[in-house]
Amino acid sequence: MPSNGGEQPPASAFQGRRTLARIARLVLVLRDWASRSLHEEQQKPDPFLERFQGTEFQAVAARIASDLQDEEAEEGNKRKKWQIFVVDPAGDWYYCWLAVVAVPVLYNWCLLIARACFNDLQETYVVLWLVLDYVSDSIYIGDIVIRLRTGFLEQGLLVKNTKKLRDNYIHTLQFKLDVLSILPTDLAYFTVGLHCPELRFNRLLRFSRMFEFFNRTETRTSHPNIFRISNLVLYILVIIHWNACIYYAISKAIGLGKDSWVYPNITDPEYSNLTLGYVYCLYWSTLTLTTIGETPPPVTDEEYLFVIFDFLIGVLIFATIVGNVGSMISNMNATRAEFQAKVDAIKHYMQFHKVSKDVETKVIKWFDYVWTNKKAVDEREVLKNLPDKLRAEIAINVHLETLKKVRIFQNCEADLLVELVLKLRPQVFSPGDYICRKGDIGKEMYIIKEGKLAVVGDDGTTQYALLTAGSCFGEISILNIKGSKMGNRRTANIRSLGYSDLFCLSKEDLMEAVTEYPDAKKILEERGREILIKEGLLDESATEESTEGKSMEERLDSLALNLDTLHTRFGRVLTEYNDAQKKLKQRIAVLESQMRQQDLEDFSDSSDSLLEDEVKALLGGTP
Repeated sequence: MPSNGGEQPPASAFQGRRTLARIARLVLVLRDWASRSLHEEQQKPDPFLERFQGTEFQAVAARIASDLQDEEAEEGNKRKKWQIFVVDPAGDWYYCWLAVVAVPVLYNWCLLIARACFNDLQETYVVLWLVLDYVSDSIYIGDIVIRLRTGFLEQGLLVKNTKKLRDNYIHTLQFKLDVLSILPTDLAYFTVGLHCPELRFNRLLRFSRMFEFFNRTETRTSHPNIFRISNLVLYILVIIHWNACIYYAISKAIGLGKDSWVYPNITDPEYSNLTLGYVYCLYWSTLTLTTIGETPPPVTDEEYLFVIFDFLIGVLIFATIVGNVGSMISNMNATRAEFQAKVDAIKHYMQFHKVSKDVETKVIKWFDYVWTNKKAVDEREVLKNLPDKLRAEIAINVHLETLKKVRIFQNCEADLLVELVLKLRPQVFSPGDYICRKGDIGKEMYIIKEGKLAVVGDDGTTQYALLTAGSCFGEISILNIKGSKMGNRRTANIRSLGYSDLFCLSKEDLMEAVTEYPDAKKILEERGREILIKEGLLDESATEESTEGKSMEERLDSLALNLDTLHTRFGRVLTEYNDAQKKLKQRIAVLESQMRQQDLEDFSDSSDSLLEDEVKALLGGTP
């Protein structure tokens, strides 16, 4: 009994350790199981684990499992949202982020060099610089995270796979530059002190993000030429700023006030002011790089080398300014120059052919109206490089509302309206111009976009009706409706009261468009007949005759179509017969060659056997 009592505590301790091991193993297994079956139904417990679990642990296991499932569900939702978060490089959010990143990049490029060269600037505002530096560093780090989640196009689709996005960024040179730009080189402040901003020059390696922002802004802005000029001025100012800071640093290295070329000694109260010192260096840098003023000549060899280098950069800057500004001005005036060339050519033509002054004045006024109201641009020429779908979208946004106002086009198929809107041609008429005359053959219809037209009598003065924006005319004559009393001729004289902006749709374009839409063509003709009936211009008897004739024409067309189909099928059968006959001849030729070869082999075998028989007979006959 004592021995048993002495052995009881070690057994209970061992059992407690086994219990803790079971609990730990249970927690690990449940965690793994919850991660695998996050969105699945609860699975049955593992029978292998049940053998090691006592009844006293089932409640604990259930509570632990439910808590783990809740935690894993929250983590899974967060992880799912993070996996879905992919930045589209063509979206507005990415462009706004580029604008945010461009600010610290420009800050580092402008102020790091100034703080490194002008000690007073660094020492006076050291707290402000520390705050701005580490705010820019945090934006740099955030930019790396964003670039890891920036999608790219693969086979025209935005890639959202995390691994592909990460590999696409990590294997580029830009990733290496981005990592170098956030290396904590400023930890050396603990050794050299806070007044050494040169340690942060690696932050300048993020310059590509600023250039990307400028490129995207140039693409997005409605005034690209103004932005290009502003961007060029910014680059020049940054170069002049850097050159001014380097001049001051070289002056400090040689000795302030040592000679006439370097910056004067700051012990002089006149030159001890920080603002005056920077403005003096900026003025010297501007004069040197632009080569438009005189500066003190260099004295030492180092000064000569620096001035020579500045002169070379100044020549490049001057050439860049002249070239870029010249091309920008040319691009800004390209449309005007092209339009003026057309005007000059027409003026020369009219003078050469001695056109009357009234007509010449009318033409010049027409050109002035077109240019003043920005109607000189040929829409087809501008949009010709776009695919048909994009051209259709632009045309719909510009002209569809006008086209819908036409009575015969109301409630037509959307695809037909798209086809028609691509075929509209803008035309501008001068005051007093006749758009059409009574009795003329109608070859196009017109839709009024701007201006006022009058329906006048044969004398040209009597006005019967007034047509305003949104009205249309000439649509009946181009449909060639059977039974129309006027046929395809105009029924009225229409004259422009002032300058009128119209859309023209030719008969060929309309017929070409409705060919693909026979149902729409029938609807157009029915609505055209309704208009003619309403206006009393439709001959019902002619319509019935045309309907009977049309039925006969339809039968003839059907018969012709059947004949064409039979002809096509007969041609196909004939082609197949010729191919089969050709193949049969080839097979017969091959069989004949094989038969000839077989005959030759049989003949050679028979001759060999006869020769052997003769030799045996000869040998058997000799004693």
